[in-house]
Amino acid sequence: MRTRDIPDGILPRQRGLFYGGQWHAPRSGADADAETLNPAYNEVITRAPVANAADVDAAVQAAHAAFAGWAATPPAQRARYLRRAAAVLREHAMPLAQLDALNNGNPVSALAHDAGFAADCLDYFAGLATEIKGETIPMGLGNFNYTVQEPLGVVGRIVAYNHPLMFAAARLAAPLAAGNTVVIKAPDQAPLSTLRLAELVGDIFPPGVVNFLCGGRECGDALGRHPLVRKITLIGGVPTGKAVMKTAADSLKPVLLELGGKNALVAYADADLGRLVDGIIAGMNFTWSGQSCGSTSRVFLHESIHDTVLDAVARLLPTRHKPGIPTDPATTMGALVSRAQLEKVEHYVRAGLEDGGRLVCGGKRPDDPALRDGFFHEPTVFSDMQPHMRLAREEVFGPILSVFRWRDEDTLFEQVNGVDFGLTGSIWTQSLDTAHRAASRIQTGYVWINNTSQHFMGAPFGGVKQSGIGREECFAELLEFTYCKNVNLRFG
Repeated sequence: MRTRDIPDGILPRQRGLFYGGQWHAPRSGADADAETLNPAYNEVITRAPVANAADVDAAVQAAHAAFAGWAATPPAQRARYLRRAAAVLREHAMPLAQLDALNNGNPVSALAHDAGFAADCLDYFAGLATEIKGETIPMGLGNFNYTVQEPLGVVGRIVAYNHPLMFAAARLAAPLAAGNTVVIKAPDQAPLSTLRLAELVGDIFPPGVVNFLCGGRECGDALGRHPLVRKITLIGGVPTGKAVMKTAADSLKPVLLELGGKNALVAYADADLGRLVDGIIAGMNFTWSGQSCGSTSRVFLHESIHDTVLDAVARLLPTRHKPGIPTDPATTMGALVSRAQLEKVEHYVRAGLEDGGRLVCGGKRPDDPALRDGFFHEPTVFSDMQPHMRLAREEVFGPILSVFRWRDEDTLFEQVNGVDFGLTGSIWTQSLDTAHRAASRIQTGYVWINNTSQHFMGAPFGGVKQSGIGREECFAELLEFTYCKNVNLRFG
C-alpha cells in the first residue's frame, strides 16, 4: 500500500505529544517534527512530533502529579482500567496492524496478532493487581513485623520498532497494575502506532497516568536522566542498553533491559528432521526480516544430519518467505525498517563471505521490480561457519541465518556459550535426558525444546550476559515496578 492509498481511519489524527490527559505541540518551534517513512517504498507517510528535554520534563511532571492518586486507587479498580484498554485494542486490532505494516515494514498478516497479545498482557496483569502481597515475619512477643510492596512512582519505558504497538501497549500493563504512572517513548523509526494508541486509550485512564512521547536520542536520554523517573526500561539493542544504563547510573535509577541476542538452535542426531527444518526456518523470524531479538540466528547441526537438513532448509526457505509488500495479506516476509538497517544487513553478507562462510541462498536485494524502492532483502543462509567469524558473534538484526557443523558436545557448548549474548536457545532432540542436559548447559534466559519463537503469558522472558537485566511477561515483571517496605511495630 502506497502512502497515497492509505484508507481513512488508519493514520492517527493527532500529531502532538500526549501527557497529562491532553495533546500538546512540541515545545521547540524549529525541528519539532520529523518525516516518518513507509519502508516498502521509501516514501514519506507523514510527519511525527519530536520531543526534546523540555517536553520530557512536562510529561514526567504530569505523570508525577498523577502518581499519588493512581497509587491510592484500589487494585481491583486499576484492573478495570486495564481491561477496558484491552477491549479497545481488540476492537481496533486490524487497523493497528495495517498502521504498523505501513510504518515498520512487517507483514500485516503477522502484525494482526500484536494487538491481541498486548490485550492479553493487559488482562493478565489486571488479574494480578490484587496479588502484590507482602509477608509477616515472626519477631517474638512485643513486635509485629510485616512487609508491603509499594509502587515506585513514574516509570519510563522505551520500546522497539519491530513491534511498536504491541510493545507500547503491553509494557503499560505491569507498572500500571502495580500503581505506577508511565511515560512511553515511541521508536523513532516507527512512531505512528504509538500516537494512535494514545488516541485510543489515553482518555480511559485518569489524566497523567499514561503518557506518550515521540522522539530520538534526546528524548530517550532526558527520560533516563529525569530525577522524577524512578525506573527506566528498554527493549532494544546492546549499545542503546549500555547508554541507558550509563544515564540511569547518574541517579542510581534501576533499569529493566530486554536487549539483543545471538541465539543458538542446537540439533542432535536424533531430532525429528521434518519438525527441525520447520523450526529452523520459523526460529529465524524471517517473517520480520530477522528483526527479532529472540531469533535463533545460529544453527548447530550434528554432523550426521548436517547436509540433509541444510539442503532441506535451502530448498524450502525461498518458497515460504519471499519478500513482498507488507500491507498485502499474502506477504510472508516484509521489509527492513530503514535504509540503515538494510545497509547493515548487506555489510554482514560481505563480512560472511570475507570471513570464509559459504553463501547457501539469498544474499542480496530481491529482483522483483515492485520492491526496487523499498528496504527489502532476501532470506539468507550461510554455512561452513566458524566461531571467530563476525556472523558467528555479532547480532545482525536481519534475515541472515548462520549454520555450524558439530560433533563433540563439550566443544559444541563452548561455541554456543562463547558469545556475549544469552537471550534464547532452542534444543532439538527426541531424548528426554539429552533435552534436560542441554537445557542445563546452554547459558540463556529462555530455552525452547523442540520449539522456537513462542512466548507464553506467565513464563518469564529475559536474558543473561549482555542480553538484558530482569524478566517480563510474568509475575516477576509486576514486582519489577515495586519496592519492598518493611514495617516493624513494637507493642507498648
